[in-house]
Amino acid sequence: MPGLVCGNKRLLKSNMHFIDSFQQDTGTHSKSNSLLTFKTADEFHGPILPGLPDDVAKYCLALVPRPDFPAMGGVCRRWRSFMQSKEFITVRKLAGMLEEWLYVLIVDGEGEGSHWEVLDCLGQKHRVLPSMPGPVKLGFGVAVLHGKLLVMAGYSVVDGTGVSSGDVYQYDSCLNRWSKLANMNVARYDFACAEVNGMVYAVGGYGMDGESLSSAEVYNPDDNKWTLIESLRRPRWGCFACGFEGKLYVMGGRSSFTIGNSKFVDVYNPEMHAWGEMKNGCVMVTAHAVLGKKLFCMEWKNQRKLTIFNPEDNTWKMVAVPVTGSSRIGFQFGILGEKLLLFSLEVGPGCLTLLYDPNAAPGSEWQTSQIKPSGLCLCSVTIKA
Repeated sequence: MPGLVCGNKRLLKSNMHFIDSFQQDTGTHSKSNSLLTFKTADEFHGPILPGLPDDVAKYCLALVPRPDFPAMGGVCRRWRSFMQSKEFITVRKLAGMLEEWLYVLIVDGEGEGSHWEVLDCLGQKHRVLPSMPGPVKLGFGVAVLHGKLLVMAGYSVVDGTGVSSGDVYQYDSCLNRWSKLANMNVARYDFACAEVNGMVYAVGGYGMDGESLSSAEVYNPDDNKWTLIESLRRPRWGCFACGFEGKLYVMGGRSSFTIGNSKFVDVYNPEMHAWGEMKNGCVMVTAHAVLGKKLFCMEWKNQRKLTIFNPEDNTWKMVAVPVTGSSRIGFQFGILGEKLLLFSLEVGPGCLTLLYDPNAAPGSEWQTSQIKPSGLCLCSVTIKA
């Protein structure tokens, strides 16, 4: 396959020239001419790339650099459909072209909103994402599914009234645009969510009237549908979730059946459609990230200890965090290149980004990194595409 593709470099270069021309045309042609271009391209039902079998053409499109994706998606419906499919990520992976970018949710200057920005592996800012649809929200959930960013539910104030939402929006990193997905069955905020085996789970939180929830549901992207599953044994809120070895782990937060922060770990087995429970959990967590086959947590009461959970033997261990600046400074996590980034929650010249490499030699796991968001990080996700 690589040899065949190399033999068609001229054709690929020609198509890249077409993409460049399209970018220029969209900036200079009238709106009517742009619509005509789209219509003409969409009515073309021939091969993806003239003169090539479709499997080779898909491989060629997968070689296009990621910054050119939005322009490539504007060429025709056939290309857009391929780029939005699971197959596109699969072919990119086979071609060794997957690029890992960090999507960081940043607090706006006045603190009244937020926006997403994109950083590459060198920490260079590529762009700011289009604004999230709908009203400004708090307590929403974030997950990554098949190379796309999902922002789910949350709490907003509309005309002076607090409203809990079940809205779900998806950001396509290839086409640089948001779209609406099916609503959740239960409006909720401050809940746990995570992707497991190509499905997204939402668990617990607060409901429409501020009541604590034990309900759980799962999203299937194949039919764009949320389905209620077995509820938790107890209401739970302010918690977080992650996926390990095909199971969903729900940790931290609070429960109406416990005093203070919950140390129980609820584990959902999708194959058995049932919840189990572990007793040795963690308490209030301000940041968490899954790296490799381990979970990394930062606890609210101790911002100078990194807590690492190994699901293989259900054990926790503590790692000291090097102090930078004030001991009161907290952190949010990011992941790039199989390394953990700790973004300081205080802006200033002395507030550095810490980097933890779990695979480094003992004594050299901690470093500083030049990767730094433009403002305070609320959360971050890593998307490979």
